[in-house]
Amino acid sequence: MRAVLVREMDGCRVLGRVWSGWRRGLGVRPVPEDAGFGTEARHQRQLRGSRQRSGPLGDQPFPGLLPKNLSREELVDALRAAVVDRKGKPGELTLFSVLPELSQSLGLGKQELQVVRASGKESSGLVLLSSCPQTASRLQKFFTHARRAQRPTATYCAVTDGIPAASEGKIQAALKLEHIDGVNLTVPVKAPSRKDILEGVKKTLSHFRVVATGSGCALVQLQPLTVFSSQLQVHMVLQLCPVLGDHMYSARVGTVLGQRFLLPAENKPQRQVLDEALLRCLHLTPSQAAQLPLHLHLHRLLLPGTRASDTPIELLAPLPPYFSRTLQCLGLCLQ
Repeated sequence: MRAVLVREMDGCRVLGRVWSGWRRGLGVRPVPEDAGFGTEARHQRQLRGSRQRSGPLGDQPFPGLLPKNLSREELVDALRAAVVDRKGKPGELTLFSVLPELSQSLGLGKQELQVVRASGKESSGLVLLSSCPQTASRLQKFFTHARRAQRPTATYCAVTDGIPAASEGKIQAALKLEHIDGVNLTVPVKAPSRKDILEGVKKTLSHFRVVATGSGCALVQLQPLTVFSSQLQVHMVLQLCPVLGDHMYSARVGTVLGQRFLLPAENKPQRQVLDEALLRCLHLTPSQAAQLPLHLHLHRLLLPGTRASDTPIELLAPLPPYFSRTLQCLGLCLQ
């Protein structure tokens, strides 16, 4: 299926992604005036060979993921199959490395695709591409202006190990990148000085809302108002509720006699350890839990309308199959 979105915004391509594989398509619709967190998806499509699964977990604990040893041709094919055409008209195997082949596969000729917006490396969800430099520039200006006005344009869904103390609110933290044991990690900074800010410390802000809770976990919708590496993962760690499948930052949360507390941020990353009750709910063994994918999904993205007075356009990416399976196991529902 091809969906025509905005006549004047030529060359925009939208993809739905899951790290270690590429996922089913997404929905497209205008945003209602009272829209907050979007949930419905329309005009959904499915990659060849993909299936929705329900019921008890079988031999494949994380349905919907493609193998990490995906060939270059398979990745291009999966990307092409996930495209929703915005027709107005428009060494390491990575998204960037296959953009030339994807452009050719989509029949764009000499037009080069560029990434306008994407979720982090380990998270799933929307990837916004454009073959038109003018469109890409316009979209980047829209996102920048929205951030300055503190209007969220992106909504993520996350499953957290633990339930936030408040049902909704803001998370504010100063963050910096620090090289620890050969890895670049995002580290919180308490009371940053002017010198800290000049040296790369950034004040970050996210909105959150708890949608559902169950089995000691929560389904949380997150809206970042700033952009920083691993911002949402670290923000949820600061709430003592690491994202499920966060094998980078979850070790910063310790537990003694059922009480959670923050450990030093300089701790070396470790595989996330889940308690036995949660493993039973998820039908996972400890070894399977060590491979649990990050449950952080870019679900909704707002784009500008054709004219400044137009209602923004809403792009929706359905949840990956493994994410939906987790919600089912925990008795959580995205309403």
